[in-house]
Amino acid sequence: MARELQAVQLGSIELFLRAAEAGSFSEAARLLGLTPASVSRSVARLEARLGVRLFARSTRQVRLTEQGRLYAEHCREALGRIADAERELSGQRGAPRGLLRVSLPTTYAHHRVLPLIPAFTARYPELRLELHVGNRNIDFVEEGFDLAIRMGEPADSRLVARRLEDCSLGVFASPDYIARRGLPRTPEDLPGHDCIPFLMPSSGRPLPWLFREGSRIREVAPHAPLQVSEDVLGCVGLARASAGLTQIYHFIVADDLASGRLVEVLQPWAGCSRPFYLLHPQLRHPPAGLREFRDFLTVAIASPRTRSRSKQG
Repeated sequence: MARELQAVQLGSIELFLRAAEAGSFSEAARLLGLTPASVSRSVARLEARLGVRLFARSTRQVRLTEQGRLYAEHCREALGRIADAERELSGQRGAPRGLLRVSLPTTYAHHRVLPLIPAFTARYPELRLELHVGNRNIDFVEEGFDLAIRMGEPADSRLVARRLEDCSLGVFASPDYIARRGLPRTPEDLPGHDCIPFLMPSSGRPLPWLFREGSRIREVAPHAPLQVSEDVLGCVGLARASAGLTQIYHFIVADDLASGRLVEVLQPWAGCSRPFYLLHPQLRHPPAGLREFRDFLTVAIASPRTRSRSKQG
């Protein structure tokens, strides 16, 4: 009887986690091949057993309460430990299985991470990767992500942050733009130029441009007749079209520099960079798949072959 009760509880937990990830009982039911009513009843029984409300319900969606968020974190960790124990007992400790959900920023994904994925999947063929490529902010618990890469150190102390690399910045323009508008000699010349900043997903404000003045880093809010959000490659496309100046990572425009489509300006004030971090929730026992992917990326990104792609062309 105790075993049957434990099995029921474990099934309810898995249904609860799927509903939390989907944000909808109906969507969770569709994914699992069940009826929405059965998912709702299972969650209700779980809430009654725990004596707390796990979801705040509305007509369109369900959202985790604070107690639900905490419970989901513990449940994911517990299920990960169970999976690890099963692999260890079956002699498959080095072969993680299951699903790993990863969120990647668009440009960093295309230039730095996605080219590395085939080598990882070849090493761990039984681990399924779901890659979300986009720049919006995510909620690890509600959306069910295991790991993310983001620019800058996170303010959320609940996340574990591992620094992947610092990516160097430069200011770039097309030869046609420079011929038409002239060459900026110092950052003080920027108000007389058309600049193309990127709007930060977290705040909607333009990302400041960084310049090095001796040992000091200076932030500049550029004059911006054009602004780009969601995908920083829009800034590059506009710069190629001679619409203005943009500050971007060297690894993004290496081919443009090599072909002469873009040139770097204000080089005496270059030398700044921004860090990219690998993030995941704090877990006492991270699942094997998360550990393997985290360690693989850390080594691969740091390798000389990978780093060479970041250098100016």
